[in-house]
This record gives sequence, C-alpha cells and structure tokens, in this order.
Amino acid sequence: MAEKVQNDCLLCIPLVGQSMEEMLSQMELARIHGADCVELRIDHVRNFNPRVDLDTLLKARTMPAIVTYRPKWEGGAYEGDEGKRLDVLRLAMELGADYIDVELQVASDFIKSISNKKRENSKIIVSNHNYQFTPSLEDLGLLVARIQSTGADIVKIATTATDITDVARIFRVLAYCQVPILALVMSERGLISRLLCPKFGGYLTFGSLEAGKESAPGQATLADMLNIYKIRGLGRDTKVFGLIGNPVSHSKGPTLHNRAFGEIGFDAIYVPFLVDDIKEFLKVYSSPDFAGFSVTIPHKEAALECCDEVDPIARSIGAVNTIVRRQSDGKLIGYNTDSVGAISAIEDALKGKHNYGDWTHSSPLAGKLFLIVGAGGAGKALAFGAKQKGARVVIANRNYERAKALAIQVEGEAIPLDKLDHFRPETGMILANTTSMGMHPNVSQTPISKEALSSYAVVFDAVYTPKWTRLLQDAEATGALVVCGLEMFIRQAMGQFELFTGCKAPEKLMREIVLKYT
Repeated sequence: MAEKVQNDCLLCIPLVGQSMEEMLSQMELARIHGADCVELRIDHVRNFNPRVDLDTLLKARTMPAIVTYRPKWEGGAYEGDEGKRLDVLRLAMELGADYIDVELQVASDFIKSISNKKRENSKIIVSNHNYQFTPSLEDLGLLVARIQSTGADIVKIATTATDITDVARIFRVLAYCQVPILALVMSERGLISRLLCPKFGGYLTFGSLEAGKESAPGQATLADMLNIYKIRGLGRDTKVFGLIGNPVSHSKGPTLHNRAFGEIGFDAIYVPFLVDDIKEFLKVYSSPDFAGFSVTIPHKEAALECCDEVDPIARSIGAVNTIVRRQSDGKLIGYNTDSVGAISAIEDALKGKHNYGDWTHSSPLAGKLFLIVGAGGAGKALAFGAKQKGARVVIANRNYERAKALAIQVEGEAIPLDKLDHFRPETGMILANTTSMGMHPNVSQTPISKEALSSYAVVFDAVYTPKWTRLLQDAEATGALVVCGLEMFIRQAMGQFELFTGCKAPEKLMREIVLKYT
C-alpha cells in the first residue's frame, strides 16, 4: 500500500562527490532511493570545469536540482575568486537550473545583476548559515525579512543548536513565515529540525545519501527519513513522541514505535531528543503537538519532578520512564513501565511453567522470596513491582548502604553482594539481575556462581546484549526457568505505546522488530 502523503515538503539530497563520476553516480542513487530533488554541491568537485561539467550535470538530472557553489567563508569548500564563483551561478541559471543558492552576504548585488536574465522556471534561494548558535526569535524574524528584501524566491536559514531547545525557535519561524522557507538546525541536537520540518510547513528538508556523505552536521540518511521516520506522511496534525536521553543515537525506539504507529494507522512520529536539561526541554516543548515521551538515562529521576501527576508505582520507584501529555488540559502524567514489563514477564513465565491457571486475584510471586541484584533504577523498579505483588524482597548490591536504603523502602532485607553465593535460606527463590554484569563486551561476567543458582526456581536478567547472558546459561543448566531482558524491553515498550496511543500495542510486530535488531 502506498504511503499517504500529507505535506508538500521536498526531500533534497546534497551531492558531495569529488569527481564528476561520483556526482553522476550519486545523482542516480538519489533518484533510485526516492529523493525529490538534489543539491549539486559543485564546490566539492575537484578540477571543476564550469562550462562543461555544469552542463553535463544539469542535462543528466532526472529531478529538480539546486546549484550551490558554497564559499569557504560560508562553510563551503570553494576558495577561489569571488567574481568567478558568481559567474558560475549565473551560468547555472542560463543552463536551466531549477534553483540557484546564493549567500545573503552577496545576494542583493547578485539578484540585481540577473534581473533581466532570470529564467521563469529558475528560483533563487538566498541562504544564511550560522555555525555558532541559533539567534533569538526576534533576530530570526529580522533575518527572514532581510533575506526576503533581497528579492529571494525562497528563504533559507541554517543555524546551530547548542541545546535542543534552540530548535523550537526555528519551528515557530517555519510555522508562521508567509513566504517559502527552509529553516534547519545543524548538529545532533538539531536533528529533529530536519525530521519535523514537513510538519511545520518547511519548503524543503535535507537528508544525506548515506552515512558519511553529509553536507552539514546532523543530517539523517535518506533511507532513515523515508523508511523509519516516514516524513512524507507528516501533517500539521501529526503528534510528536520521542526518546528523551543523552545519548540517544543508539536507540531503536524510532524504528519500533514508528512501525507500530503505522501498523495501527496512528498519525504520529517518534524521534530522538538529545536533551541536556529535561526540565527546560519540557518547558519549551509544551505545545499539544509534543504529546508524549520515553525517558532514559540520565533523566529518569529528574523526570519525576517535572510531571504534574505521577502514577503511584512510578512515585514509589522514584523514576519515570514514560510521560504523556493529557490532551484535555496539557498536564504531564508520569509512569514507569519498566516495573510492569519485568514483573509481568516473570509472572507469565511462572504461570506457564506451573500451569497455575487464573491469577486474577493474586500473583504467582505472592509469598515468594524475590532477590534483586542491584539498587539502581531498574533494581528499584523490580523491587517495588515485586513488593506490590506480595513477594518478600531481598536486595543485594555492591554498595551495601544503597541496598539497605532500598530494602527499607520496600520493607525487605539487604545483603552485601559478596555474600550472594552463600545466601540460600530456602529453595524455589526468584533471582533478578538488574546490574550491567554480563553485558557486552564483558560477557563472561555473572553476579552469582553456577552452584548457588540451584536454590532458584526462576532467574531473570535485565541485560539483553547478549540475549543469553552467562547468568541465564548457567541458570538454565541448573534447571531454573530463565527470563531474558528482551522480555522486559519489549513489554515496557508495549506499555509505553499503549499509554501514548490509547490502543492495544501490535505485539507480534513489535517482537519481530526487537528480535531483528538485537
């Protein structure tokens, strides 16, 4: 089924080949992979012969082309005579280029020089690049007016994000500008400007042909923009969700949630938010457009204090991994799906093994001794979740004082981590590792000896890289029921999805995606 198109924003691919052969090859790849237009960055071509090479490129194009001959003083690669550079741009127009990009600093004189020669189908983009910061909203407005006054057909502004909140000012410029405009923010913190540009009415957005072929910092690849973010389907009413964290570039959340949104026909996009200060981020992105967030390291605890209301379990844990903006009043509601994700996985494993039947009124964890290794965020999530289900909780941690503090909160007990091998008060216990022990590349590590695992009926490991940790392998060899960390990851993501959408998560699809990328 063809993807629904909800915007007129063009997807442009800058071609940065250093030879004519590379440029022509890249142009063909851009066509094959679905670009709407290309930017011919001829300042990157070595030994460029304007009269011959420009004619070749323009005749070979199979889609609209922007001709850009960017000087070094505006962030480009051209270092030659300025008069000759502008002559090449005039030549490009004479040869029928669809767009000519000229810098604001020289735009007025350039446009006057072509006033009687401009072709009807050629448009002039007047651009300004700021590689240091993003100006204030007032200054951006003045900049747009200044560019417009040169006689530009299209306004282009590219700024740099020192913080992700800078991008919000660009979104406002896009949304309220009355002339064709492309406004983007460079750097990883500015990535969302490129992804959400179509939603806010941008004329054009840029993506790279492939990783390593970027013409500016923070460009996503063409494949990702089309296949993961599906930017052609963005409209004014599209809801924005995303992952708040630092770092976030490694996350598979966009792949997971965007595919799931598409599966149920939910008009939304999920993007990475590289956030330094979550309180300031939520304050700036306070419009209903930004409808919900996943929260990861290092912001889970700070997120709790940013919410207007917090689910009791999340409040007990002291950490929020999901925030939903209530549409009726705009208030932020905080949840923690880590707890439900892990506990439900362990419960279902127990039900399946022992055929307990209907546990509507109680949990298979009730009365069980539930030993948790680790007292960090995940440890807290499991501790409070297990306590809520009626388990007797024991905390083992390298820092014994942290273990005791958490044990007091859940009315349990604490033991030092080095005593774990000798802690065998009964058989049939449940063990949950929430530390990073055993995570790639330290795959030989385990928090407990294989011999000591004979006292446990169920062993859960929050680590899922690798999927089958040494702890789980040892536990399985002793006959214990094992639950891998992927179950927690899948279930917490499903919980987030249902909070975001109010719809049942497409479990089969989400499992397939997670298993594919792990």
